[in-house]
Amino acid sequence: MKSSHTGIMRVIKAAGYSYQGFKAAFKYEAAVRQETTLILIMGPIALLSDSTGVEKAMLISTLLLVLIVELLNSGIEAVVDRVGDEYHELSGRAKDIGSAAVFVSLVALIASWSLILGDEVLSYAFN
Repeated sequence: MKSSHTGIMRVIKAAGYSYQGFKAAFKYEAAVRQETTLILIMGPIALLSDSTGVEKAMLISTLLLVLIVELLNSGIEAVVDRVGDEYHELSGRAKDIGSAAVFVSLVALIASWSLILGDEVLSYAFN
């Protein structure tokens, strides 16, 4: 069924659906709650760092990337679980691939934060 909403009303409806999705993910997915907490703690650290604007954007972007990938992974898991409880190789593969995507986004976060803030942390530690 095609939506009859256009223009600003479509944007408002889409924002509402997005809010509902985030609310559900936050309620039912511990990883989403953990990664939201990570953003709330590490976001201000990124903004208060002595990094350039581009570096701060990278730090914040990698935090958000982890949450984005986790939300997609949670959506995949919800669909797979909706299909059935019995084990199926493709269901397991879909969940494993989603988990691998989250892992890769965490590696990107760690690499970015280490490369950007590593020198800053070391200079504070040894000066």
